[in-house]
Amino acid sequence: MTEAETRAIVAVSLLAAFADGSKHERERAEIKRIAEGLSQADGVHLPTLYQDVLMQRVTLANTVPALASAAARQLAYEMAVCVCDADGAQSDAERAFLAELARALGLDATSAGDFGRQAEAIAAVPLAPPAVPPAAPAVDEAVLDKAILDAAIVNGALELLPETLSTMAIIPLQMRLVYRIGQAYGYQLDSGHVKDFLAAAGVGLTSQYLEQAGRKLLGGLLGRAGGGLLGGLGRQAVSSGMSFAATYALGHVAKRYYAGGRVLSTQMLKEAYAGVAREAQGLHQRYLPQMREQARTLDAGRVMQLVRGG
Repeated sequence: MTEAETRAIVAVSLLAAFADGSKHERERAEIKRIAEGLSQADGVHLPTLYQDVLMQRVTLANTVPALASAAARQLAYEMAVCVCDADGAQSDAERAFLAELARALGLDATSAGDFGRQAEAIAAVPLAPPAVPPAAPAVDEAVLDKAILDAAIVNGALELLPETLSTMAIIPLQMRLVYRIGQAYGYQLDSGHVKDFLAAAGVGLTSQYLEQAGRKLLGGLLGRAGGGLLGGLGRQAVSSGMSFAATYALGHVAKRYYAGGRVLSTQMLKEAYAGVAREAQGLHQRYLPQMREQARTLDAGRVMQLVRGG
């Protein structure tokens, strides 16, 4: 993929992130942070690109022509769909944006629709069937600790895969983990509660997807066919540490939060999350072999099973 195509794909992803016009300022700040953090990758100056998107100097009309290959056009569309679905169901504005994008890219309507339905299926999976939490739960902390570590390893493995949908699956798996922990401590949560918890800890949904997918794209792994997976595993083209650390930290902070009766302030949650995430980064190398092994066993069907709780 050329540098111009990479830049255009990132531009389309940023346009998708702001397509609904209602992003919270906190999410916008996270997207800006990500652009600055990836600023020197692959010759694409993301802070400038971010500002160009916000100032509407970058549009679909002047971006799509840079996507010369069919593979680049398909990847741009897939990333845009996943960005729009990252925080749940698409808004009317996001659906209109994706329809305009598909037309501008000249994509086959059937294949574009099939991918969109796959992404929405992941975004729409419920956390779990309704259940009545126990009045006085007996929490086995060792079991929860293992569940947190297992989830972190799986999400680290998903970050090693080249498919866009594998990256998208990381967020619902994190949400399911928080749901399970809250339920263990006697709280019956829904997706709104879990999203609020992630936001309070400083974890944005759209911004997290952009960061994960952006690192894979700029590292040369995302969308690569054939030997892309094994090549990525061999040279560690993109670090699986981000998703491992984020999932590990969310799990342990959720334990602290729900065990303590949900009394931590937003500032305390953010500080706790940042501290545990730093600790998890130190654990990454220890569990990297397990992530690599998991990655070799995952395919699209298995990813969907995981998201559904199987």
